[in-house]
Amino acid sequence: MVRPCGLLTHQEEPVPLKSISVTLSICEFVAGVSATLNYENEEKVPLEAFFVFPMDEDSAVYSFEAVVDGKKIMAELQDKMKAHTNYENAISQGHQAFLLEEDMSSRDVFCCNVGNLHPGSKVALTLKYVQELPLEADGALRYVLPAILNPRYCLSGWPENSCLNMKTPVVPLEDLPYTLSLVATISSQHGIERIQSDCPLSPIEYQGDDKTSAQVSLADGHKFDRDVELLIYYSEVHTPSVAVEMGTPETKPDCLMGDPSAMVSFYPNIPEAQPPTTCGEFVFLMDRSGSMQGPMSKQDKSQLRIEAAKETLILLLKSLPIGCYFNIYGFGSSYEAFFPNSVNYSQHTMEEALRRVKLMQADLGGTEILTPLQAIYRGTSIPGHPLQLFVFTDGEVTDTFSVIKEVRSNSLKHRCFSFGIGEGASTSLIKGIARVAGGTSEFITGKERIQSKALRALKRSLQPVVEDVSLSWDLPQGLSAKMLSPEQTVIFRGQRLIVYAQLTGMIPPAEATGEVCLKYTFQGKSFENNVTFPLQPQLDANFTIHRLAAKSFLQTKDMGFRETPANDKKDVLKVSIECGVISSHTAFVAINKDLNKPVQGPLAHRDIPRPILCGAFPVLSRCHQGGLDKTQALGHRLKRKCMPLKETSPEMERACSSTSETNLETHHTDGSWDLNESLAMALGMSLEDILAALPVKNVDSSSWATVLAVLWLHTNGKDSMCEWELLERKAVAWIRFHAGSIMHVLVKAAVALLKSTVDPAIFTF
Repeated sequence: MVRPCGLLTHQEEPVPLKSISVTLSICEFVAGVSATLNYENEEKVPLEAFFVFPMDEDSAVYSFEAVVDGKKIMAELQDKMKAHTNYENAISQGHQAFLLEEDMSSRDVFCCNVGNLHPGSKVALTLKYVQELPLEADGALRYVLPAILNPRYCLSGWPENSCLNMKTPVVPLEDLPYTLSLVATISSQHGIERIQSDCPLSPIEYQGDDKTSAQVSLADGHKFDRDVELLIYYSEVHTPSVAVEMGTPETKPDCLMGDPSAMVSFYPNIPEAQPPTTCGEFVFLMDRSGSMQGPMSKQDKSQLRIEAAKETLILLLKSLPIGCYFNIYGFGSSYEAFFPNSVNYSQHTMEEALRRVKLMQADLGGTEILTPLQAIYRGTSIPGHPLQLFVFTDGEVTDTFSVIKEVRSNSLKHRCFSFGIGEGASTSLIKGIARVAGGTSEFITGKERIQSKALRALKRSLQPVVEDVSLSWDLPQGLSAKMLSPEQTVIFRGQRLIVYAQLTGMIPPAEATGEVCLKYTFQGKSFENNVTFPLQPQLDANFTIHRLAAKSFLQTKDMGFRETPANDKKDVLKVSIECGVISSHTAFVAINKDLNKPVQGPLAHRDIPRPILCGAFPVLSRCHQGGLDKTQALGHRLKRKCMPLKETSPEMERACSSTSETNLETHHTDGSWDLNESLAMALGMSLEDILAALPVKNVDSSSWATVLAVLWLHTNGKDSMCEWELLERKAVAWIRFHAGSIMHVLVKAAVALLKSTVDPAIFTF
């Protein structure tokens, strides 16, 4: 059978969505986005089209408009039930109508309805939103335009009115019948160092010699077949700042939009500290649902999500501190725990856990995370060991708000660190559970190194607690600040802190200034961060800071259409409608009543296909057993140091991998290494030569081996230090304790043997 030509769904029906065009404006660490969906009805009957698409959960959507055959129609934000009624009534009367709503169950899924699109008609729907850009570990600001929306696992009895239950067709990425164009303008007063993307870009055009502004666009012909990611590097990103934005005085007095709003960004200078002696109970919750058998991304089909997660879990187990407790749960439609209760971290328990991790497969069916979470929270607390929960999932669930609610209700007893694995992971789930439990969230889509991000989270979980966090304002008489962001109780080293406030009262003359002070206590010492700022508010036609402040408020109060308490729902509706920022309780609706005549005849239903990663459907097939053998160890992560990856022969890769795999395999939970053939192979020497170079006879060979191993790490893995830093910290502590007075002799001899240029001072704290 010959495949029909043109833009068709799986039912061989023309697709009314033709293209998506995006205009992106990034100023410092805030992005303003305008996305236009272009529809055209090429059929001979009137259509109603549905398009379900992903959006980052931090996005504050504040505008929706339609241009129908040249005429602009602005949408109104209404109570969701009222908006649905108005839309249905308009459709039944033959009017054109447009509806944009956030899914009832997840903040990162939207649905756009285009009703009564008459034959030959062209419609351009434009939605606008603003969002804060997250700061990566290397200082980059990260903007992502999500494209992939993988199937979400639906619980039995789940309401049918969720966008996620719409049976929209899915197509392979290469067959997506609409295209994407994106133009980005980026500006920073500190200058732009570089811009990177995983998608082909046009040449970057810098404005001026100081490179404070730049423009870049996607290369022509880009299909909306992957998440579009931009990494922006500024010359300076750690400068505290306060921006004050003018409100709209004509609004009623108690409206958030009426007064000026302030956005404060801090970069607390928290000193690095050694972890406390009692370091916690570490519970790892690993997604083993069928969807974890899917690839990380279209560009990285060679690595499955489950294998990437297993590799990371092995490194985390190796890096846990001595004296802690741990357990591992796998979940799908059911869940399994490695141990009945968390166990003490020892060589025996770690080896047993490693053995079982290597056998883990994506074979537990659907993604039901709520039940294992409840089981973990029911567990008996271990005195002196606070619970630290690490969640690895592709986030394909529908009960997002129920899960977030459960985590928040237990937030006083633990911190939660979450990881979204692969493209299409739910930002609503991953960010939500970390935010309400005082942790951090990370997303890994293939090219990024999940290991470095996971170990950064582990280091944060080991960080001593920052206490007595407070924010105070020094403002002229008659002016006060009302906080709109939730009270900040957790601050991590190297993390940006953003808070919003409403300034009420009389704004003083233009030259007046105010000051805001962040105070906290760390290991018994008091710290202050102060920022002085001009009080004269700046005009912004899009009210960016007000919208972001409203979004910050809504993220705290809005727990979904079904889960939000009645009192909070009242506040959510008020702020959402007054500020024009969509929530799970509101929707944008636009109605065109000015047609020459109402649309006649039956209305044909058309669902817009959405992209899906091949292999992302839940499957029952089992993982290839033993698939971790070539990726389980630190050496695999360091193998790129032998030569650039694109120049590495398969033989050299295998040699590098096996050499350094064995190096990690000889590492013990207490931080020491064994002196054996495996370590000798990693060092490129014979075991006899290494023993002959031992400067002190009758010394435990493990001390000599551990000194050599630490030097090897610093020599061969400098660029990957974040991945082995905790291993090395344990090793140095072990050497100092066991080698004692001869440590300096061992270090000097090891430096000479390896001809190393590493500073021996690494063996001192």
